[in-house]
Amino acid sequence: MPTGTRLGLVLHNAISTRSAQPGDPVYLETIFPVLLNGKIVIPAGSYVSGQVTEAKRPGRVHGTGEIRIKLNNLILPNGYEASFNAVPTGAGTGGNESVGKEGTINGDTSKGQDVGTVADTTIAGAGIGAIATRTGTGAGVGAGIGAAAGLLAVLLTRGPEAELPRGTTLDVVMDRPLYLLSEKINFTSPGQASTLAGPANREPQRKAGLPIPY
Repeated sequence: MPTGTRLGLVLHNAISTRSAQPGDPVYLETIFPVLLNGKIVIPAGSYVSGQVTEAKRPGRVHGTGEIRIKLNNLILPNGYEASFNAVPTGAGTGGNESVGKEGTINGDTSKGQDVGTVADTTIAGAGIGAIATRTGTGAGVGAGIGAAAGLLAVLLTRGPEAELPRGTTLDVVMDRPLYLLSEKINFTSPGQASTLAGPANREPQRKAGLPIPY
């Protein structure tokens, strides 16, 4: 199989930057057969194993969560195993994750939430200051206090985690040729992947209210 061959995979075990560590196993399955010169080479339902090579939690000031995985082995339905190397080019996580350079899977950004937090606390502070002093000066002081409180909340709160729920689909591309013994790939059926529900849609993790620091 030449470099650049594309495969569709589905993830069997959930991965999150909240708990993932380098070396954690990754289990996937092909969801569509791959043909070469009109011959079925990799049937649907073949297994792919790999591991997490990097998992970075989102920062409290900037930066998104990042997950990087390495795919190591391909196991065909007849039990034949071969070395397998590929990198993700797309991910269907049900959320707002994206795939960047070198197959890094990036989590959502909290910039919208951060702006909303500072704006809300500024407005609330201005209102409280005006009520307490019944002056425009009080409103200005209250706004400053509210803005400071909102900024502190942003600095103490992490951004959204990068999540790969069970059922996530991954598009991967081989970054080197895959060699298979011809006598081991005499498949006449396109195969069948496991029935695995896709991940539920997740709204972007942004809200106008004050986030809870942790």
